[in-house]
Amino acid sequence: MIDVFLQSGTDLKTLASGVNNVWVLTVTFLIFFMHAGFAMLEAGQVRAKNVANQLTKNMLTWSIGVIAFFLLGQGIANLTAGLTGPAGIGGAFGYIGGGSDGWISWLFGAVFAMTAATIVSGAVAGRCKLRAYVTYTIALAAVIYPVVVGFTWGGGLLADTGLLGTGYQDFAGGMIVHGLGGIAGLTAAWVLGPRMGRFNDDGSVNVIPGHSMTFAVLGTLILCFGWYGFNVGTAATVFVVENDVLALGAFASDVGRVALTTTLGMAAGALGAGAVSLAKTEKVDTLFVANGMLAGLVAITATTNAITWWGGLVAGLLAGAQLPLVFEFVEKRLKIDDVCAVFPVHGSAGVLGALLFPFIAVDGFSVDALVGQVALVAVIGVWTVAATAAIFGGLKALGQARVAPEHERDGLDSSEHGVDTYPEFGFGDSGGPVTDGGTRVYSAADGEELRTDGGSPNGGDIKMVTAIVRPDKLGAVKSALAEVGAPSLTVTNVSGRGSQPVKKGQWRGEEYTVDLHQKIKVECVVADIAAEDVVDAIVERAATGEPGDGKVFVTPVEDAAQIRNDVRGTEAV
Repeated sequence: MIDVFLQSGTDLKTLASGVNNVWVLTVTFLIFFMHAGFAMLEAGQVRAKNVANQLTKNMLTWSIGVIAFFLLGQGIANLTAGLTGPAGIGGAFGYIGGGSDGWISWLFGAVFAMTAATIVSGAVAGRCKLRAYVTYTIALAAVIYPVVVGFTWGGGLLADTGLLGTGYQDFAGGMIVHGLGGIAGLTAAWVLGPRMGRFNDDGSVNVIPGHSMTFAVLGTLILCFGWYGFNVGTAATVFVVENDVLALGAFASDVGRVALTTTLGMAAGALGAGAVSLAKTEKVDTLFVANGMLAGLVAITATTNAITWWGGLVAGLLAGAQLPLVFEFVEKRLKIDDVCAVFPVHGSAGVLGALLFPFIAVDGFSVDALVGQVALVAVIGVWTVAATAAIFGGLKALGQARVAPEHERDGLDSSEHGVDTYPEFGFGDSGGPVTDGGTRVYSAADGEELRTDGGSPNGGDIKMVTAIVRPDKLGAVKSALAEVGAPSLTVTNVSGRGSQPVKKGQWRGEEYTVDLHQKIKVECVVADIAAEDVVDAIVERAATGEPGDGKVFVTPVEDAAQIRNDVRGTEAV
């Protein structure tokens, strides 16, 4: 084949450059596809009322962030490298007019930058204003991440010839990309504070499950697929020309080891997380297994080209095992609400993987290597925490970091975007809803509000208390019922309308009326417990003071039967 190219007059350097560019663009597109994985993973881990917000943030991360990285970020990286290393600062923004090869190289760097940026969105889900997140994304893409790249891949501060001159090992961004993103996410979540209802006054934790395990696992597998581009793709040089001979470049030394250790780290991460989950809860938690796969990949990313095959297993296994433990520490000790576990998946796993390098390196243990890895972690950690805290702290001081409490209760899909991710639950006709009986029509123009028919409880030995409450108040209602001695209940997801005003939603720019609101119906049948006590407990715990808190109804029950032994009447209750 080489003879054919030579006979046709094709220059070998041109051939090598063309093949290398095709390879770089292919893996670049594969890494870009990881944004679909992040979108699904994060959407699955947030509540249904915040899904559209999470998807929007993922799209804007790319759209706004990549422009910021083009206009400023890459240039800042070059300037940082020049100021802290031997390269100098001349031509720092030359890539903007650099031609085909320069633009391809820039794009390859850009997808790594956007990966670091999108990690943060999962940590601040459910309460961060969109404008605050966009502001931080611009800062990260234009300054925070580029400074780290200048210190490292750019040949600056931490490189062998940089001002510190410690050297470091980070092949594909285990610490530079993922460690940075995880640490930034933890810092941002700390500054913002937890979601409403995440922690009780006594410090105990309330679990707020995501709405779709299916989305979370799908996102995980998409990310795992894209990760081959992330790691294997970093071996960017397929061909080189040496003494007029076409030869393999980085492929010859790196690509096989990278593919193997990436695969082993991913698999071991899932096993490590699953094993610790089993030991802690006697169950293998699906989400921990999914997150463990990613933690294993993060841990292997910095060192994947320079460690033993068994080192890949060790790094992945430890990264997966630390995941449930670090998540519990962040949640219960630090009281930080990291919604999508971005710190244990990306932050602590990235740190662990980087620090493990001297112990699993192909070349054996080296004190110099350990010093270099410690410096890598310390410099990136300190810079990321300081920069992130300054930006989110400033936004918080200006009152621009967090959505209003009523918006958080209603969900960011409605308050930030005016959409409903699952509109079939509340879709109404364009003429507006009609109250029971059809005698009164709601009119948004004259400010009327919907009113429900009232009801009064009747006496009886057995009574049913039915409460219609906000979904986020279910935990509080359950606790209240247990405290008054009525822990037995039936819970149903419902949608309906009462005094809560209708909302206007839109789909592809078309406005529609949302006249049915998502609620939780709690039914509690009591006999030897006063129904009034149950009502009082629910009203106290479920109230926010805003329209839409719900209603409580008390109705008589004529009879009851226990299926197991056919006990009848009050004893069956």
